[in-house]
Amino acid sequence: MNTLNNYIILIVAITSLSACSINNSRYSQKQDSPPEYHYGELELADATPRYESYAPANFRPYTVLGKYYTPMLSAKGFEEYGQASWYGQKFHGHLTSNGEIYDMFSMTAAHKTLPLPSFVKVTNLDNQKMTIVRVNDRGPFHPGRVIDLSYAAAKKLDVLSTGVANVKVEVVHIDEDGVMTVGAGKPQQPEVPPSLAQPDNSAVMIAMSATKTTLEDRVELESASPPISDALAAAVVNDRKKDQIFVQVAAFSNPETVLELSAGLARLYQVSADAPLIDNIYKLRLGPLKNEQKAEKLIQDLKSIGFDSAFALIAPAD
Repeated sequence: MNTLNNYIILIVAITSLSACSINNSRYSQKQDSPPEYHYGELELADATPRYESYAPANFRPYTVLGKYYTPMLSAKGFEEYGQASWYGQKFHGHLTSNGEIYDMFSMTAAHKTLPLPSFVKVTNLDNQKMTIVRVNDRGPFHPGRVIDLSYAAAKKLDVLSTGVANVKVEVVHIDEDGVMTVGAGKPQQPEVPPSLAQPDNSAVMIAMSATKTTLEDRVELESASPPISDALAAAVVNDRKKDQIFVQVAAFSNPETVLELSAGLARLYQVSADAPLIDNIYKLRLGPLKNEQKAEKLIQDLKSIGFDSAFALIAPAD
């Protein structure tokens, strides 16, 4: 038990080593950078706007680089134009101004005066790409820049190669009754889902299938897919039977502590984790990984933080 607790403390410490602050002494990197390595494909899914009460502590005025900032009391109807920049590896794992952990792989952003947390629609005016992010940090503090995007958001908007981009920022405000306003637009009442307004058999079938879908299964709704040929169907079946590569971290007997450790490792390495029970022992593993090279790199990283028994294993696809 003590060994496992030490592992958990180690993971927490590591994720705290690596969001947006002026005191550079907190960080192990002097210059910001993209992620050194990540093991899975980024989904780049927009943040989902919802009602969240503002944190009172985030209304306090503050001073950075000799300039005084007063946060807004409400973001409803707010929009602005300017430049977007991004921040990444240097701040990954540190506390944001909102008291959360900065995750450069999540759709988040920093703003100087928006109430925290806020949701905003960001449009790259140079290429018309758009995303929705959750603002949970303060910054950027360079002249002309109005928003600092997470690495994932910058990747989706194609800002990584240019460093900055001309953007339009529109707050997506949702009140307690679900009424939504985007920027200075008119309020929009919550919409009735089409499946309820005009039900039909296909919509009902898809809805029923969706209720049975879990994150673990990741089952595609085949009822919504077009017919495929017998040859293609056989190829899909064969592809699903391909073996998968995992990295087994260690084996433990306590399910609660294994769950906590797996969550820490999944966050640290941005890869799925599970712990199947085999012969009354929980085998903590990470994956599946795309290839043997990624598995070997992950094993090296795990050994560098004390998991000397980590090894690669091949498991058949479900």
